[in-house]
Amino acid sequence: MSTTTVETSAQEKTGTGRMSEPKGGKRRRGNRSLLGSLASHGILIAGSLIALFPIAWLVFLSLGPDKDDYLHPGDIWGKMTFSNYTFVLTETNFFEWMKSSLIVSLGTTVIGVMIAATTGYAVSRMRFPGYKKFMWVLLVTQMFPIAVLIVPMYQILSDLQLIDSYLGLILVYCSTAVPYCAWLLKGYFDTIPFEIDEAGRVDGLSPFGTFFRLILPLAKPGLAVAAFYSFITAFGEVAFASTFMLSDTKYTFAVGLQSFVSEHDAQRNLMAATAVLVAIPVSAFFYLVQKNLVTGLTAGGTKG
Repeated sequence: MSTTTVETSAQEKTGTGRMSEPKGGKRRRGNRSLLGSLASHGILIAGSLIALFPIAWLVFLSLGPDKDDYLHPGDIWGKMTFSNYTFVLTETNFFEWMKSSLIVSLGTTVIGVMIAATTGYAVSRMRFPGYKKFMWVLLVTQMFPIAVLIVPMYQILSDLQLIDSYLGLILVYCSTAVPYCAWLLKGYFDTIPFEIDEAGRVDGLSPFGTFFRLILPLAKPGLAVAAFYSFITAFGEVAFASTFMLSDTKYTFAVGLQSFVSEHDAQRNLMAATAVLVAIPVSAFFYLVQKNLVTGLTAGGTKG
């Protein structure tokens, strides 16, 4: 046995043959240089600052007591006050706007997600005549601009006596949220194995029982994304709300903000304070669904 063979055998036993770092000083896979790490962290920090700057600027302007402080923001430092928030909470219909926004947004979320879930599940599992064309019809409905839809929707709601009612506005928002959410949930239901449905039917469950007891619990991430989209769509919409809601006590937040804009002037300090307060319910809703939000957004890319 030669000396080379003995050395090779010794290296294999001790495990030092392949684990030793090459003489060329190459980095192992997955290791990044200091320059690359600094560059990636710098990009992330810059992106975070760009995203947070408008929010911080809005909060800063809301602390200025005068309506023209946005023209001279440097003067706000010496006279910061919460008087704008006090005025909005006590002298306006803020809580009426909050009630209207929550009723409309939560109503749109519950009804819209329920309709979209059953629609997406039916198209994902059942093969009825025209099921593919049906989904494309839903997609086509999203191609019409709001300006084209306002007049026929106003006529329909007027005939149904739903003008200036929460239900009418909820139904209008559902017409926008349901098509997108149905597509979203259909893709998510496609990732759930069909064997689960078959197992439910073997155990004696009806199609509705299988859907509600087996499929929906597995589809929580997708439902969270659909609920968040429906809530945001209804919460921040302006055109439909300002057209179909006539009573100032039924205005949503988005329409209520317009009360600070007159023909010759705009109270931007009060608008900024109201905008900060408006963001609180949305942030709270996002916190409730954020655990499932990322999973729901990425689902459907791979077959599960």
